[in-house]
Amino acid sequence: MESLGGLMVDLDFYKNKKVFISGHTGFKGTWLCKILLNAGAIITGYSLDAPTNPSLFDLLGLVNKITSIKGDIRNKDTLEQAFMTAKPDIVFHLAAQPIVLEGYNDPVYTYETNVIGTVNMLECARKCDSVKSFVNITTDKVYQESKNHKPYVEDDVLNGYDPYANSKSCSELVTSSYIKSFFNDHNVRISTMRAGNVIGGGDFAKNRIIPDCVRSAIGKQDIIVRNQNSIRPYQHVLEPLFAYLLVAQKQFEDDKYMGSYNVGPKIEDCITTGELATVFCRCWGEDLKWKTIDINNKKHEASFLQLDCSKIKNVFGWEPCWNIEKAIEKTVEFSKKKKKNGDLNKCIDDQINEYLNDLKVKG
Repeated sequence: MESLGGLMVDLDFYKNKKVFISGHTGFKGTWLCKILLNAGAIITGYSLDAPTNPSLFDLLGLVNKITSIKGDIRNKDTLEQAFMTAKPDIVFHLAAQPIVLEGYNDPVYTYETNVIGTVNMLECARKCDSVKSFVNITTDKVYQESKNHKPYVEDDVLNGYDPYANSKSCSELVTSSYIKSFFNDHNVRISTMRAGNVIGGGDFAKNRIIPDCVRSAIGKQDIIVRNQNSIRPYQHVLEPLFAYLLVAQKQFEDDKYMGSYNVGPKIEDCITTGELATVFCRCWGEDLKWKTIDINNKKHEASFLQLDCSKIKNVFGWEPCWNIEKAIEKTVEFSKKKKKNGDLNKCIDDQINEYLNDLKVKG
Protein backbone atom coordinates (compact mmCIF):
# COMPACT_ATOMS: atom_id res chain seq x y z
CA MET A 1 0.00 0.00 0.00
CA GLU A 2 1.26 3.43 -0.94
CA SER A 3 0.42 6.84 0.44
CA LEU A 4 -0.35 8.91 -2.61
CA GLY A 5 -0.97 12.53 -1.77
CA GLY A 6 -2.80 11.53 1.41
CA LEU A 7 -4.79 9.04 -0.65
CA MET A 8 -4.32 5.45 0.45
CA VAL A 9 -4.22 3.51 -2.80
CA ASP A 10 -3.47 -0.18 -3.05
CA LEU A 11 -3.41 -1.08 -6.71
CA ASP A 12 -2.23 -4.56 -5.72
CA PHE A 13 -5.71 -4.96 -4.23
CA TYR A 14 -7.04 -5.24 -7.78
CA LYS A 15 -4.63 -7.95 -8.88
CA ASN A 16 -6.70 -10.96 -9.95
CA LYS A 17 -9.91 -9.28 -8.80
CA LYS A 18 -12.81 -9.85 -11.19
CA VAL A 19 -14.07 -6.42 -12.24
CA PHE A 20 -17.18 -5.72 -14.31
CA ILE A 21 -17.34 -2.36 -16.12
CA SER A 22 -20.44 -1.18 -17.92
CA GLY A 23 -19.68 1.41 -20.57
CA HIS A 24 -16.12 0.15 -20.91
CA THR A 25 -15.80 1.31 -24.53
CA GLY A 26 -16.41 4.96 -23.63
CA PHE A 27 -13.79 7.57 -22.81
CA LYS A 28 -13.72 7.11 -19.03
CA GLY A 29 -14.33 3.38 -19.30
CA THR A 30 -11.30 2.92 -21.55
CA TRP A 31 -9.00 4.82 -19.18
CA LEU A 32 -10.37 2.73 -16.29
CA CYS A 33 -9.64 -0.45 -18.25
CA LYS A 34 -6.04 0.67 -18.76
CA ILE A 35 -5.49 1.35 -15.06
CA LEU A 36 -7.01 -1.99 -14.04
CA LEU A 37 -5.13 -3.93 -16.71
CA ASN A 38 -1.88 -2.45 -15.42
CA ALA A 39 -2.94 -3.51 -11.92
CA GLY A 40 -3.55 -7.11 -13.01
CA ALA A 41 -7.35 -7.17 -12.73
CA ILE A 42 -9.53 -9.62 -14.66
CA ILE A 43 -11.90 -7.35 -16.57
CA THR A 44 -15.25 -7.97 -18.17
CA GLY A 45 -16.68 -5.03 -20.07
CA TYR A 46 -20.29 -4.68 -21.17
CA SER A 47 -21.22 -1.96 -23.62
CA LEU A 48 -22.55 -1.05 -27.00
CA ASP A 49 -20.00 -0.32 -29.69
CA ALA A 50 -17.68 2.54 -28.87
CA PRO A 51 -19.77 5.73 -28.97
CA THR A 52 -17.38 7.69 -31.20
CA ASN A 53 -15.37 7.15 -34.36
CA PRO A 54 -12.47 7.12 -33.79
CA SER A 55 -12.67 5.67 -30.30
CA LEU A 56 -9.96 5.39 -27.70
CA PHE A 57 -11.00 1.81 -26.93
CA ASP A 58 -10.40 0.77 -30.53
CA LEU A 59 -7.21 2.79 -30.91
CA LEU A 60 -5.69 0.99 -27.92
CA GLY A 61 -6.75 -2.47 -29.10
CA LEU A 62 -8.33 -3.31 -25.75
CA VAL A 63 -10.85 -5.72 -27.23
CA ASN A 64 -8.05 -8.32 -27.26
CA LYS A 65 -6.96 -7.65 -23.67
CA ILE A 66 -10.23 -8.01 -21.75
CA THR A 67 -13.51 -9.89 -22.06
CA SER A 68 -15.51 -7.37 -24.07
CA ILE A 69 -19.23 -8.06 -24.42
CA LYS A 70 -21.37 -6.07 -26.82
CA GLY A 71 -24.70 -5.39 -25.18
CA ASP A 72 -27.26 -2.79 -24.19
CA ILE A 73 -27.83 -2.20 -20.47
CA ARG A 74 -31.53 -1.78 -21.27
CA ASN A 75 -31.56 -5.52 -22.08
CA LYS A 76 -31.71 -7.11 -18.61
CA ASP A 77 -31.54 -10.73 -19.82
CA THR A 78 -28.33 -10.21 -21.79
CA LEU A 79 -26.82 -8.17 -18.99
CA GLU A 80 -27.71 -10.79 -16.39
CA GLN A 81 -26.09 -13.51 -18.46
CA ALA A 82 -22.90 -11.42 -18.66
CA PHE A 83 -22.90 -10.99 -14.88
CA MET A 84 -23.43 -14.67 -14.19
CA THR A 85 -20.62 -15.64 -16.56
CA ALA A 86 -18.17 -13.04 -15.22
CA LYS A 87 -18.99 -13.54 -11.51
CA PRO A 88 -17.42 -10.17 -10.66
CA ASP A 89 -16.16 -9.10 -7.26
CA ILE A 90 -16.43 -5.39 -8.10
CA VAL A 91 -18.71 -3.46 -10.46
CA PHE A 92 -18.23 -0.01 -11.95
CA HIS A 93 -21.36 1.31 -13.64
CA LEU A 94 -20.34 3.90 -16.23
CA ALA A 95 -22.68 3.11 -19.12
CA ALA A 96 -24.86 6.10 -19.91
CA GLN A 97 -26.10 8.58 -22.45
CA PRO A 98 -23.68 11.28 -21.23
CA ILE A 99 -24.29 14.36 -23.38
CA VAL A 100 -26.58 17.20 -22.27
CA LEU A 101 -27.62 18.25 -25.79
CA GLU A 102 -28.28 14.65 -26.82
CA GLY A 103 -30.63 14.43 -23.84
CA TYR A 104 -32.71 17.18 -25.40
CA ASN A 105 -32.61 15.52 -28.81
CA ASP A 106 -33.61 12.07 -27.56
CA PRO A 107 -34.99 12.22 -24.02
CA VAL A 108 -36.66 8.79 -24.16
CA TYR A 109 -33.40 7.00 -24.96
CA THR A 110 -31.62 9.11 -22.34
CA TYR A 111 -34.06 8.13 -19.57
CA GLU A 112 -34.19 4.49 -20.67
CA THR A 113 -30.42 4.20 -20.65
CA ASN A 114 -29.64 6.21 -17.54
CA VAL A 115 -32.55 5.11 -15.35
CA ILE A 116 -33.69 1.65 -16.50
CA GLY A 117 -30.05 0.83 -17.22
CA THR A 118 -29.22 1.54 -13.58
CA VAL A 119 -32.17 -0.58 -12.41
CA ASN A 120 -30.92 -3.47 -14.53
CA MET A 121 -27.36 -3.14 -13.25
CA LEU A 122 -28.54 -3.19 -9.64
CA GLU A 123 -30.87 -6.13 -10.31
CA CYS A 124 -27.97 -8.09 -11.74
CA ALA A 125 -25.79 -7.24 -8.76
CA ARG A 126 -28.63 -8.36 -6.47
CA LYS A 127 -28.85 -11.75 -8.18
CA CYS A 128 -25.10 -12.32 -8.58
CA ASP A 129 -23.77 -13.53 -5.23
CA SER A 130 -20.13 -12.83 -6.12
CA VAL A 131 -20.58 -9.04 -6.18
CA LYS A 132 -19.32 -7.30 -3.06
CA SER A 133 -18.61 -3.71 -4.17
CA PHE A 134 -20.65 -1.61 -6.63
CA VAL A 135 -19.91 1.98 -7.69
CA ASN A 136 -22.46 3.94 -9.71
CA ILE A 137 -20.87 6.86 -11.56
CA THR A 138 -23.27 9.76 -12.06
CA THR A 139 -22.41 13.46 -12.49
CA ASP A 140 -22.10 16.86 -10.83
CA LYS A 141 -25.29 17.81 -12.70
CA VAL A 142 -27.56 15.71 -10.46
CA TYR A 143 -28.20 18.64 -8.15
CA GLN A 144 -31.12 21.05 -8.33
CA GLU A 145 -29.71 24.31 -9.65
CA SER A 146 -28.88 26.78 -6.93
CA LYS A 147 -29.32 30.52 -7.33
CA ASN A 148 -26.71 31.44 -4.73
CA HIS A 149 -23.70 30.00 -6.63
CA LYS A 150 -22.46 27.91 -3.71
CA PRO A 151 -20.58 24.66 -4.37
CA TYR A 152 -22.89 21.67 -4.16
CA VAL A 153 -22.64 19.23 -1.25
CA GLU A 154 -23.84 15.64 -1.23
CA ASP A 155 -26.96 16.44 0.83
CA ASP A 156 -28.28 19.04 -1.63
CA VAL A 157 -31.52 18.30 -3.46
CA LEU A 158 -31.20 15.95 -6.44
CA ASN A 159 -33.29 17.36 -9.28
CA GLY A 160 -31.32 17.97 -12.47
CA TYR A 161 -32.89 20.44 -14.88
CA ASP A 162 -32.47 18.88 -18.34
CA PRO A 163 -33.22 15.27 -19.38
CA TYR A 164 -29.60 14.15 -19.07
CA ALA A 165 -29.08 15.73 -15.65
CA ASN A 166 -32.50 14.66 -14.40
CA SER A 167 -32.02 11.08 -15.58
CA LYS A 168 -28.81 10.96 -13.58
CA SER A 169 -30.66 12.34 -10.54
CA CYS A 170 -33.12 9.48 -11.02
CA SER A 171 -30.21 7.03 -11.22
CA GLU A 172 -29.08 8.29 -7.82
CA LEU A 173 -32.58 7.86 -6.37
CA VAL A 174 -32.89 4.36 -7.82
CA THR A 175 -29.59 3.44 -6.21
CA SER A 176 -30.68 4.83 -2.85
CA SER A 177 -33.93 2.86 -3.03
CA TYR A 178 -32.15 -0.38 -3.89
CA ILE A 179 -29.71 0.06 -1.01
CA LYS A 180 -32.59 0.50 1.46
CA SER A 181 -34.88 -2.11 -0.08
CA PHE A 182 -32.53 -4.92 -1.03
CA PHE A 183 -29.02 -4.28 0.28
CA ASN A 184 -29.68 -3.07 3.81
CA ASP A 185 -27.65 -6.00 5.13
CA HIS A 186 -24.72 -4.53 3.14
CA ASN A 187 -23.88 -7.84 1.53
CA VAL A 188 -23.25 -5.67 -1.54
CA ARG A 189 -21.60 -2.35 -0.67
CA ILE A 190 -22.79 0.45 -2.95
CA SER A 191 -21.68 4.05 -3.48
CA THR A 192 -22.44 6.75 -6.01
CA MET A 193 -19.77 9.11 -7.32
CA ARG A 194 -20.57 12.57 -8.67
CA ALA A 195 -17.69 13.86 -10.75
CA GLY A 196 -17.24 17.12 -12.59
CA ASN A 197 -16.36 17.64 -16.25
CA VAL A 198 -13.51 15.30 -17.16
CA ILE A 199 -10.93 15.97 -19.83
CA GLY A 200 -8.03 13.99 -21.20
CA GLY A 201 -6.58 12.32 -24.25
CA GLY A 202 -8.88 10.19 -26.34
CA ASP A 203 -12.20 11.94 -25.86
CA PHE A 204 -13.76 12.29 -29.31
CA ALA A 205 -17.33 13.12 -28.31
CA LYS A 206 -19.39 15.79 -30.02
CA ASN A 207 -20.60 18.86 -28.13
CA ARG A 208 -17.80 18.74 -25.55
CA ILE A 209 -15.44 21.66 -25.33
CA ILE A 210 -12.07 19.88 -25.26
CA PRO A 211 -12.77 17.46 -28.14
CA ASP A 212 -14.09 20.47 -30.08
CA CYS A 213 -10.86 22.32 -29.28
CA VAL A 214 -8.75 19.41 -30.51
CA ARG A 215 -10.70 19.09 -33.74
CA SER A 216 -10.36 22.81 -34.41
CA ALA A 217 -6.64 22.79 -33.63
CA ILE A 218 -5.95 19.88 -35.96
CA GLY A 219 -8.07 21.50 -38.65
CA LYS A 220 -6.25 24.83 -38.10
CA GLN A 221 -9.53 26.62 -37.45
CA ASP A 222 -10.61 28.96 -34.67
CA ILE A 223 -12.26 27.18 -31.76
CA ILE A 224 -15.98 27.97 -31.47
CA VAL A 225 -17.08 28.35 -27.86
CA ARG A 226 -20.67 28.43 -26.68
CA ASN A 227 -21.56 29.64 -23.20
CA GLN A 228 -18.14 31.18 -22.67
CA ASN A 229 -19.02 32.39 -19.16
CA SER A 230 -20.32 29.07 -17.83
CA ILE A 231 -18.29 27.81 -14.87
CA ARG A 232 -17.49 24.10 -14.70
CA PRO A 233 -15.38 21.86 -12.41
CA TYR A 234 -12.94 20.65 -15.07
CA GLN A 235 -10.49 17.91 -14.08
CA HIS A 236 -8.27 15.33 -15.73
CA VAL A 237 -9.96 11.96 -16.17
CA LEU A 238 -7.43 10.26 -13.87
CA GLU A 239 -8.65 12.29 -10.88
CA PRO A 240 -12.13 10.76 -10.58
CA LEU A 241 -11.02 7.33 -11.78
CA PHE A 242 -8.59 6.90 -8.92
CA ALA A 243 -11.28 8.14 -6.55
CA TYR A 244 -13.68 5.48 -7.91
CA LEU A 245 -11.02 2.83 -7.41
CA LEU A 246 -10.40 4.04 -3.89
CA VAL A 247 -14.05 3.95 -2.85
CA ALA A 248 -14.63 0.56 -4.48
CA GLN A 249 -11.70 -0.89 -2.58
CA LYS A 250 -12.47 0.72 0.76
CA GLN A 251 -16.14 -0.27 0.84
CA PHE A 252 -15.16 -3.79 -0.29
CA GLU A 253 -13.09 -3.97 2.90
CA ASP A 254 -15.51 -2.13 5.20
CA ASP A 255 -19.15 -1.16 4.61
CA LYS A 256 -18.76 2.03 6.64
CA TYR A 257 -17.32 3.68 3.52
CA MET A 258 -20.54 3.32 1.53
CA GLY A 259 -22.06 6.63 0.53
CA SER A 260 -22.28 9.35 -2.10
CA TYR A 261 -19.17 11.35 -2.90
CA ASN A 262 -18.45 14.48 -4.92
CA VAL A 263 -15.18 14.37 -6.87
CA GLY A 264 -13.97 17.63 -8.31
CA PRO A 265 -11.01 19.98 -8.68
CA LYS A 266 -9.88 22.72 -6.38
CA ILE A 267 -12.06 25.82 -6.49
CA GLU A 268 -9.41 27.78 -8.40
CA ASP A 269 -9.61 25.18 -11.18
CA CYS A 270 -13.35 25.68 -11.62
CA ILE A 271 -13.07 28.08 -14.53
CA THR A 272 -15.23 29.43 -17.32
CA THR A 273 -15.41 27.76 -20.69
CA GLY A 274 -13.71 30.79 -22.20
CA GLU A 275 -10.83 30.54 -19.75
CA LEU A 276 -10.52 26.83 -20.52
CA ALA A 277 -10.28 27.59 -24.23
CA THR A 278 -7.61 30.22 -23.53
CA VAL A 279 -5.49 27.71 -21.60
CA PHE A 280 -5.94 25.16 -24.38
CA CYS A 281 -4.80 27.63 -27.04
CA ARG A 282 -1.72 28.48 -24.97
CA CYS A 283 -0.82 24.81 -24.48
CA TRP A 284 -1.40 23.91 -28.12
CA GLY A 285 0.47 26.86 -29.60
CA GLU A 286 0.52 27.38 -33.36
CA ASP A 287 -1.33 30.71 -32.92
CA LEU A 288 -4.55 28.86 -32.14
CA LYS A 289 -7.44 31.18 -31.19
CA TRP A 290 -11.01 30.87 -30.04
CA LYS A 291 -14.14 32.90 -30.57
CA THR A 292 -17.69 32.82 -29.32
CA ILE A 293 -20.83 33.04 -31.37
CA ASP A 294 -24.44 33.80 -30.56
CA ILE A 295 -26.62 30.71 -30.70
CA ASN A 296 -30.33 31.28 -31.11
CA ASN A 297 -32.81 29.15 -29.17
CA LYS A 298 -30.12 27.63 -27.01
CA LYS A 299 -31.19 24.77 -24.82
CA HIS A 300 -30.83 25.43 -21.11
CA GLU A 301 -27.49 24.53 -19.59
CA ALA A 302 -26.44 25.44 -16.08
CA SER A 303 -24.27 28.55 -15.92
CA PHE A 304 -22.57 27.52 -12.67
CA LEU A 305 -21.33 24.17 -11.41
CA GLN A 306 -18.93 23.68 -8.52
CA LEU A 307 -18.55 20.77 -6.14
CA ASP A 308 -17.75 20.85 -2.45
CA CYS A 309 -15.49 17.81 -2.02
CA SER A 310 -15.06 18.10 1.74
CA LYS A 311 -16.64 14.70 2.37
CA ILE A 312 -14.23 12.62 0.29
CA LYS A 313 -11.33 14.70 1.64
CA ASN A 314 -12.38 14.16 5.24
CA VAL A 315 -13.18 10.46 4.89
CA PHE A 316 -10.18 9.39 2.80
CA GLY A 317 -7.72 12.28 2.81
CA TRP A 318 -8.33 12.59 -0.93
CA GLU A 319 -7.02 15.65 -2.78
CA PRO A 320 -6.89 16.46 -6.50
CA CYS A 321 -3.38 16.26 -7.92
CA TRP A 322 -3.23 17.86 -11.37
CA ASN A 323 -4.42 21.43 -11.84
CA ILE A 324 -6.29 22.56 -14.94
CA GLU A 325 -3.11 23.63 -16.73
CA LYS A 326 -1.53 20.21 -16.25
CA ALA A 327 -4.75 18.45 -17.26
CA ILE A 328 -4.85 20.34 -20.55
CA GLU A 329 -1.11 19.87 -21.14
CA LYS A 330 -1.57 16.11 -20.87
CA THR A 331 -4.60 16.24 -23.19
CA VAL A 332 -2.61 18.19 -25.77
CA GLU A 333 0.30 15.78 -25.38
CA PHE A 334 -1.92 12.82 -26.25
CA SER A 335 -3.66 14.64 -29.10
CA LYS A 336 -0.39 15.60 -30.77
CA LYS A 337 0.92 12.06 -30.28
CA LYS A 338 -2.14 10.72 -32.09
CA LYS A 339 -1.75 13.31 -34.83
CA LYS A 340 1.76 11.95 -35.44
CA ASN A 341 0.59 8.30 -35.27
CA GLY A 342 2.57 7.74 -32.09
CA ASP A 343 2.26 4.90 -29.59
CA LEU A 344 -0.97 5.76 -27.76
CA ASN A 345 -0.82 2.84 -25.33
CA LYS A 346 2.60 3.99 -24.18
CA CYS A 347 1.41 7.58 -23.97
CA ILE A 348 -1.47 6.65 -21.66
CA ASP A 349 0.67 4.30 -19.57
CA ASP A 350 3.26 7.06 -19.19
CA GLN A 351 0.59 9.54 -18.11
CA ILE A 352 -0.83 7.10 -15.54
CA ASN A 353 2.66 6.53 -14.12
CA GLU A 354 3.37 10.27 -14.12
CA TYR A 355 0.14 10.89 -12.24
CA LEU A 356 1.02 8.26 -9.63
CA ASN A 357 4.52 9.69 -9.24
CA ASP A 358 3.09 13.20 -8.81
CA LEU A 359 0.78 11.86 -6.11
CA LYS A 360 3.77 10.35 -4.31
CA VAL A 361 5.69 13.63 -4.48
CA LYS A 362 2.64 15.50 -3.26
CA GLY A 363 2.26 13.08 -0.38
